[in-house]
Amino acid sequence: MKKNKNDAKLLKKALELGMAFAKKQGYNDLERHVSSTDKVECIYRLLVQYKQITPLAVDQEDGVNMKHKLVLWISRLLPPDHELLK
Repeated sequence: MKKNKNDAKLLKKALELGMAFAKKQGYNDLERHVSSTDKVECIYRLLVQYKQITPLAVDQEDGVNMKHKLVLWISRLLPPDHELLK
């Protein structure tokens, strides 16, 4: 896995956008009592369900790989000249 210096910021952006996507799909209670680790997994599974990202292999479904998938997802959505991609 290639690590970018802005991975933490990209993950934060992915979670923000993922939460907005979840709200549009009718999942309103994710922000209140859900830990950040659980948010990553919830958003990952939601994006897989709606075919926004390809799922990981079952033996690779862990927090690190899910975070990496979310970072890749948001990196593809942002414009190429976005400050977080530099």
